[in-house]
Amino acid sequence: MSDTVILSGLEASSALYESLHARIDALKSKQITPGLAAILVGENPASQIYIRNKTKKFDSLGLKSEIHRLEEGVSEEELLRLINQINNDDTFHGILVQLPLPNHIDSQKIIHAISPTKDVDGFHPENAGLLSIGTPRFVPCTPKGIMYILEHFNIKLHGQHVVVVGRSNIVGRPVSVLSSLKSLGNATVTICHSGTSDLKQFTTQGDIVVAAMGSPEFLDASFIKEGACLVDVGINRIERDGKSTIVGDVNQASVMGKASALTPVPKGIGPMTIAMLVENTILSAELSLN
Repeated sequence: MSDTVILSGLEASSALYESLHARIDALKSKQITPGLAAILVGENPASQIYIRNKTKKFDSLGLKSEIHRLEEGVSEEELLRLINQINNDDTFHGILVQLPLPNHIDSQKIIHAISPTKDVDGFHPENAGLLSIGTPRFVPCTPKGIMYILEHFNIKLHGQHVVVVGRSNIVGRPVSVLSSLKSLGNATVTICHSGTSDLKQFTTQGDIVVAAMGSPEFLDASFIKEGACLVDVGINRIERDGKSTIVGDVNQASVMGKASALTPVPKGIGPMTIAMLVENTILSAELSLN
């Protein structure tokens, strides 16, 4: 039994912000301030917190951000009109539509409507395609944050077996591609999901296990091998001792001492996701110069 290293997203994101100042200054010297337009539909409390945290970070770095708040019942056409308007506004380099959207709006249609050169979430099919062939433009923020935190704490992917639990287009699928790319991870990757029979058979082989399935504290010590590194992407709100609390997909108490390293929840991958949104918006502003 050895100590489990806690991979702090606060520490890693702080290092990234430090490195971004020179890029921000270079853009401002050309009279360009990287700008993000965030669109929030409805009153979802979690979405409101996410948007507020994101725009607060932009403001603290002297970047431009604007929130468009729309009623829950807004029509798809109206939302598409707003996106088109921002697509054509040169003062914004990134467009973020906070998901999930209400049921009457087709999320895919909305994602497709965002200009691929302003799609700082990396969800547009053009950006997903560029990532899949190994020439990424905008990488989805959470997978990009996972890669950064592993690099920051000097956790090598080369030659390792990465087991990803979850296959969403937001986390599971892109992180599996990034890990396997020769230029980035060069790891061997297994993707598991709700259709996987005998999940433990796969997770216990993983040198690095990425838990992104949205099941509170599901992954305990029995799912991992000694010395595995755990990346916990889950953000689940549960009731404990009469209080509402946030937990990940990993049972942290159970894996301590068996895992070599662990991203905590909260303060693990969450801060990294916001940091990568900032970095993608700066990247978009840089690309707009070409």
